[in-house]
Amino acid sequence: MKNIPLLIGAFLFSILFYKQDIGLNFSLFSLLTIIILLIHNKNLFKKKSTIIFSIVFLITAITTFFYRSSLAITAYIVAFLTLIGHVSEEGSSVYVNWLNGAYTFIAGIFHRNFNTNEKDEKAIPKQKVDYLHLIKIIGIPLITVIIFISLYKNGNPMFSELISKIDFSFINIQWLLVSVLGYYLLSNISKPVRVDPATTYDLNTGNSLGIKGNIAEEKLKKENQLGFILIALLNILIVFFIITDITYLISTNDLRASAFSNQVHNGINTLIASIIIAIIIILYFFRGNLNFYKDNKNLKTVTYAWIILNLMLIINIVIKDCQYIYYFGFTYKRIGVLIYLLLTIIGLLTTSIKVKQIKNFWYLFRVNTLTAFTILIVSSTINWDNYITYYNLNYAQSMDFNYLLELSDNNTFLLKNYADRNNLTAERKSLIEKKYEAYLTELESKKWQEIHYDNFKIKKDQ
Repeated sequence: MKNIPLLIGAFLFSILFYKQDIGLNFSLFSLLTIIILLIHNKNLFKKKSTIIFSIVFLITAITTFFYRSSLAITAYIVAFLTLIGHVSEEGSSVYVNWLNGAYTFIAGIFHRNFNTNEKDEKAIPKQKVDYLHLIKIIGIPLITVIIFISLYKNGNPMFSELISKIDFSFINIQWLLVSVLGYYLLSNISKPVRVDPATTYDLNTGNSLGIKGNIAEEKLKKENQLGFILIALLNILIVFFIITDITYLISTNDLRASAFSNQVHNGINTLIASIIIAIIIILYFFRGNLNFYKDNKNLKTVTYAWIILNLMLIINIVIKDCQYIYYFGFTYKRIGVLIYLLLTIIGLLTTSIKVKQIKNFWYLFRVNTLTAFTILIVSSTINWDNYITYYNLNYAQSMDFNYLLELSDNNTFLLKNYADRNNLTAERKSLIEKKYEAYLTELESKKWQEIHYDNFKIKKDQ
């Protein structure tokens, strides 16, 4: 009986995805996935965390239906793996969920069949299948019936005519293979599995550091002195850098896109190197017993100062990027810079918490991967192409029109409305009209599995 939902699911999987583009099928597949998981893992769906990850997965499915952007599809896949991995082991970290989810999706059925628990095998012995008998009861009657049909066709013209009208062309081998693939994948995820020893190590590893062995006062004193001198010098260096950078920012009158671009990108490159080195140095000095050394107050003070100065450096880059956006509009790269800066701020704040509360490396990794996952899901719910186009058309001091045309079809209707309401050059109107007509043709050619929000939008406008 447990295989019946999987067989039905395999049939639906083939209907949804055989020769179909991305659209409504992703949303329906998300519902199918949750139903399959619920049938085989009822107890886990009584817990809030499983429900939350299921809702997140549904949100990404809805987002894909509305926007169908690369970001939305990426978020959908990551949310899918996270949910599957969470069901395999609810207490594991997000990055372990990704590992378990990917492993389950690819090889779950093989893991369950070849890595069975010995106790379970003794308690529930498997019944041996007589494959020879199975072949006999299917093959012999089938061959016999085919032989007699051939004989009867020669002996009865009416019977021959009826048999000739039977058309098996509707049987599509590729469609059946997709159904088999669907059964395999759904069977994999029905009972998610965990990858060991990675999962066990993650569950057994806490977030806090403890004293390792005896505290060697003399050794820690020297290491504390080294750390203080090194980080204090880096503080002086970064202060000098920030002062000169702000002075240049205030005094420059060069508003060329290339000049702004060089400033922002050079600042980001500097920031990347600075933050990576900062975190590595902090992790090195606060990796062990130095956290518990009684005279480490000065070292912690210069460390906090360094983190604050790096935050000031980030604010400086944010100002440059915002100026860049004000004059020349949004692009995905400029938005990406802001998202990276947000992640960097969170990384520095969690590093300061690590120092203050004596946390370990795994604390940083867990918190920051969960943060990155959250930002990915939230950012995927935004129609970036539409917002970029709206801002650039209405607020940017200078605009790259060709860039807006090269964005996905999510901004097509906005461009069309703008062209209808404003006096544009004949060339620009022609380019927008060409994009609009091509998009309408694409929408009208979609099958029901491929439709998304814009299909309903054009029907409403007609």
